[in-house]
Amino acid sequence: MKLLVVCLGNICRSPMGEGALRARIAQARLDNWVSVDSAGTSGWHAGDPPDRRAVACARRHGVDISGLRGRQLQPADFHDFDHILCADRSNLDNARALAPAGLQERAVLWLPWAGVEGAAAIPDPYYGQDSDFEQSWALVDAAARGTVQRLTRNHESGIIQP
Repeated sequence: MKLLVVCLGNICRSPMGEGALRARIAQARLDNWVSVDSAGTSGWHAGDPPDRRAVACARRHGVDISGLRGRQLQPADFHDFDHILCADRSNLDNARALAPAGLQERAVLWLPWAGVEGAAAIPDPYYGQDSDFEQSWALVDAAARGTVQRLTRNHESGIIQP
């Protein structure tokens, strides 16, 4: 199973999401079955590390994302990944517009797909304060936990746990 977390620039929400998801997958001992990456719908920050505030936020939660580098979502990603997990509606729309014919449905809003209730979007913390990064972290971590639950309960995932 291959999962791709997507936001706009791939320097805040999606690298935090990738880090949270990797950590939860490892905690559930699913890292041999599930791989995770992240990308942005824009290429503005391709090759750049995550925002220093995102790195600090993830570090406060025991996750190191400092080695990640931004990259732009590509049409080939829809062939390479089983699910494209989008942070918000704008990124979902942009991702689906880029998708090859017949693969648009691989892109989903991550929070609802993961069963997180009460929010449909992970707000972009880029122009905010540390508290905004913490709010985004809480949502990506909830989505990561929900993703692990979904993958271990869904018979189509191929990684059902006893």
